[in-house]
Amino acid sequence: MPGWPYGVSLDGRPGSNCLLLPAYIALPVELYLHSFYGQGISTHHLGLIAETSRQEALEFLGDRIWPLVLVMVSIFAWWLSGWLIALRTRDLDWDDRSRWVAIGVLTSAVLLWGYGEKFGVSRSTSPDNAGKRSVGLFGFGFPVLPEWALVPFSPEAFARTWPFGIALKAQDFWRERRYLADLADRSAIFRFGARATDAETSPQVVIMVIGESSRYDRWRLNGYHRDTNPLLKQEGNLVSLSNVVTAVSATRLSVPVLVSRKPAHQSLKAGFSERSFLSAFKEAGFKTWWLSNQMSFGKFDTPVSVFAKEADVTQFLNFGGFPGNASHDGILLAALKAALDDPSEKKLVVLHTLGSHWNYSHRYPKEFDKWQPSLYGVENPAYTDISIKIPLNNSYDNSILYTDWFLSKVISNLKATRRRATMMYVSDHGQTLYDGSCRLAFHGHNTQFDFHIPALVWYSDQYLTVHPEKVRQLRKNKNARLTTENVFHSLLDMAEIRYDTEQLDRSVVNRKFRPHKRYVDSYGWTDYDNATFKGDCCEVIGNGKPLAQEK
Repeated sequence: MPGWPYGVSLDGRPGSNCLLLPAYIALPVELYLHSFYGQGISTHHLGLIAETSRQEALEFLGDRIWPLVLVMVSIFAWWLSGWLIALRTRDLDWDDRSRWVAIGVLTSAVLLWGYGEKFGVSRSTSPDNAGKRSVGLFGFGFPVLPEWALVPFSPEAFARTWPFGIALKAQDFWRERRYLADLADRSAIFRFGARATDAETSPQVVIMVIGESSRYDRWRLNGYHRDTNPLLKQEGNLVSLSNVVTAVSATRLSVPVLVSRKPAHQSLKAGFSERSFLSAFKEAGFKTWWLSNQMSFGKFDTPVSVFAKEADVTQFLNFGGFPGNASHDGILLAALKAALDDPSEKKLVVLHTLGSHWNYSHRYPKEFDKWQPSLYGVENPAYTDISIKIPLNNSYDNSILYTDWFLSKVISNLKATRRRATMMYVSDHGQTLYDGSCRLAFHGHNTQFDFHIPALVWYSDQYLTVHPEKVRQLRKNKNARLTTENVFHSLLDMAEIRYDTEQLDRSVVNRKFRPHKRYVDSYGWTDYDNATFKGDCCEVIGNGKPLAQEK
């Protein structure tokens, strides 16, 4: 089609509009992401581009920036030269009547599609649908579009096209930003009234590590036969909490419960009127960081991001998303070191890891590929094929081995500060791994393996000196019945932060601690401690009537 690469306006002259210029500018980014991460621009990447500062971008790109700049300059020169050539000739004009036919067909299709999106489409020829009308503007009924007039347009398929799909991804990004803003507005005026009560003002560091897809029984600390924790088992000031469950086996639903006072039985409801422990720490005089190797935007990530943005410093360091070329969690260590070097006296740092997210073999470097055969180096394993059970499990254990290394590095950094310091690690949910004769894998299957998660607390010698009673209570309660609902209360209590509505009976480091009823999302809200674990899958089946789910 004449003039198409440079855009054609209503007067038929190519080059008289610049609609494709954004695509040319995006092309270098697309090439960069495909070169290093094996994927193109997504809603997540648009969020990173929009929210990453120039300094952060330069630090992330490092030596890669010069090839990227060279490609960007070359592509812009390509577009500019083509635009100038098109302006100087009439040979590329689209000036016959087919132009108006094409414009008319395209306009009609867009109007029909928009009408169907707004007022609906009848997908049945039954008499009940005859004359059906949709409620329109000012209560006036507009007829539903008949099925034969349906435009064969799939937004999902269109979003995968280049360069036009970028427009839909940008729209998704805009919607996610609006959704985040709405959630933030709901809790904008909320205050905990939190205050630090320490008599002395010595520096303090609190680290909260949010794990991903890690299950309790694959940690040597918890009795696993493989030595998946060769480094952590050497730490004397470390307490593994043996009986912690998560209410929901999905990150976007479980993390809000973990970081705030959102009740477990409300975890399926969007949003929450309160803020997270980040804001409580800020009220008490702490500088706060949220450093993430997860994604910032997308239907699986937004509910978490709204809490992340409460921090004084928020950094999403994973340009690769969840697929194979995503960053390993070690990328967080440099950002953690920068936070620990910050001159602030009191600090809270949240590290949101990728942990053992599928594909497990992509969660660790080659030197941690200990148990063989594994899926390391397999490009696209058929993850629903039970025949890969052995390499899948080996890769999973290797990812736990890497988590052990990562957490030991975090502890080493804390020791180097010689400050009063604590680190809590809690996974968001677990995994089912074709256990025994079970033919289920991954999470979301209502199994004990999904709900029972690893959790641990490390404390420095300086912390032990100042708070020996809290450490005593921690060790006393290491086998107590806990849920992710206990994290908020325990973390603030560990830092000796008080607020009027505190619930010290939920703090694992407090003498007032009392176990509470633990509900999990299994066919309704099921009492985990009054349930049967069915078969090799250990499916959680309540012995009593489950509570109805709030949505």
